Amino acid sequence: MKKKLVIGTRGSKLAIWQAEFIASLLHQQGLETVLQPIKTAGDKILEVSIAKIGSKGVFTEAIEEELRNGNIDIAVHSAKDLQSDLGPNFELIAFTEKIYPNDAIISCQQKFNLHHPSKLLKMGTSSTRRTALLKRYFPYIK
Repeated sequence: MKKKLVIGTRGSKLAIWQAEFIASLLHQQGLETVLQPIKTAGDKILEVSIAKIGSKGVFTEAIEEELRNGNIDIAVHSAKDLQSDLGPNFELIAFTEKIYPNDAIISCQQKFNLHHPSKLLKMGTSSTRRTALLKRYFPYIK
């Protein structure tokens, strides 16, 4: 009997979809897989913002521990959840093609102009990455 490749993933709808997508690609190559959802600190601590609990490893630490202990064979993450330095024991082995490479801005204004520095524009995001990008390219945005 062939051993199934155990894929570690968070249990969110997005993470499960991503892991199932990877599983389908592996299946096309003749590999059998099984998903192993893992609760991370980011999944357990819901009453505090991620910025306050520390963004380093919030969504990856528990999964990395399962990988380190041999309980899973591979992990599937959103790249946005990964730390910039994975450490000596881990490596990125694959990326899928991103179907929609752009972020989206949603506005209730019919004629929205992001390139209008004379207007005070307020943006809402909980993403540190998006905040940094917006401040870099549109420093007048609050």
